[in-house]
Amino acid sequence: MIEVQGVSHQFAIGKKGKERIVPVLHHIDMRVEQGEIVAIVGRSGSGKSTLLNLISGYIRPTLGDIRVMGQTVTKLSEGQWADFRLAHFGFMFQSFQLIPSMTAFENVELPLVLQGMRIDRRKRRASDMLERVGLAEYAGHYPGELSGGQQQRVSVARALVLNPPIVLADEPTGSLDSDNERQLLRLIGELNREQGTTFLIITHDEQVAAVGHRTVTLQDGRIRPQTNGNEFDDLATAHVRF
Repeated sequence: MIEVQGVSHQFAIGKKGKERIVPVLHHIDMRVEQGEIVAIVGRSGSGKSTLLNLISGYIRPTLGDIRVMGQTVTKLSEGQWADFRLAHFGFMFQSFQLIPSMTAFENVELPLVLQGMRIDRRKRRASDMLERVGLAEYAGHYPGELSGGQQQRVSVARALVLNPPIVLADEPTGSLDSDNERQLLRLIGELNREQGTTFLIITHDEQVAAVGHRTVTLQDGRIRPQTNGNEFDDLATAHVRF
């Protein structure tokens, strides 16, 4: 599903001609199989978000290649990447990133509009997703009228409305209280089991990481030996008992 092959990345900081090169990732090799929930953990500055941005194509690696669903995405143009993201990825963010001038329904509907789906189909699909996350009665509310937990559920509905095979989540529970965190983790587990959705989750929260089938630990831009997946067999479904 996702193959990261010999990827290194560095940033240039400072004025042109006087840049300071800051290495962030070093020779990353990683594979995520279809239907896995993989948690990427590590301290702040370890390169977690950079790795996610590389996989999603928002930045290009200095060295190495990335393949997603058999496609070498590092060779795509910006326009091709935009189309590829829309077709294959859903995104969850800590800050929700909802459009404040659009209702909950309109925020969820937006990816369907961008895809060019017929109006009757997209209205039905957006309504179904809001009902799935328990927010059907809040469809006409704007983000500023919703709680943090409700905003995150709108964000989740938007991420999943196209039934993407892969969801990339950057600290998705970071702005949530413990009750809303448990609800979100339960939903992730249900979607993984029912639809086979692959999740790649960046987190510093051990409880969130425990939802994963396995954990990848980044330290100083390098992957530490991966945790044996068997250790997480029970934890991978533990959230359904919260």
